[in-house]
Amino acid sequence: MSAATAGDGPWLDDAAGRLVRPFTISDGRTRPSIALDLMSQVMATGVTPLGYLGPEHSQALDLCRVPVPVAEVAAHLKLPAAVTKVLLSDLVDCGALTTKPPAYHQHLTDRALLEAVLDGLRRQL
Repeated sequence: MSAATAGDGPWLDDAAGRLVRPFTISDGRTRPSIALDLMSQVMATGVTPLGYLGPEHSQALDLCRVPVPVAEVAAHLKLPAAVTKVLLSDLVDCGALTTKPPAYHQHLTDRALLEAVLDGLRRQL
């Protein structure tokens, strides 16, 4: 059994897995301070956070050099989405990250397209 040292990212043990439980990473908080969807885009602003936030915050900030969805950050950090949202909201609160809601298509149905499909179906019958 070998344990990783403190500077090697998340503390892992080959047999036991993660030695630090996810709720300790978020200081026991379960709700982010801002609303984040799994598909919300987060991106680093270039502002350096004041004070110590933790290694997971630094890892998340490194991942967000380009716009990336919250779900992808959670996957890379190997943390539950709820914990990742709390970490990202901490970074947004200190100005190190900016968020953008997911882009949903406003016009999911184009009437002209639907009429063309209907006309084509009618010709087939």
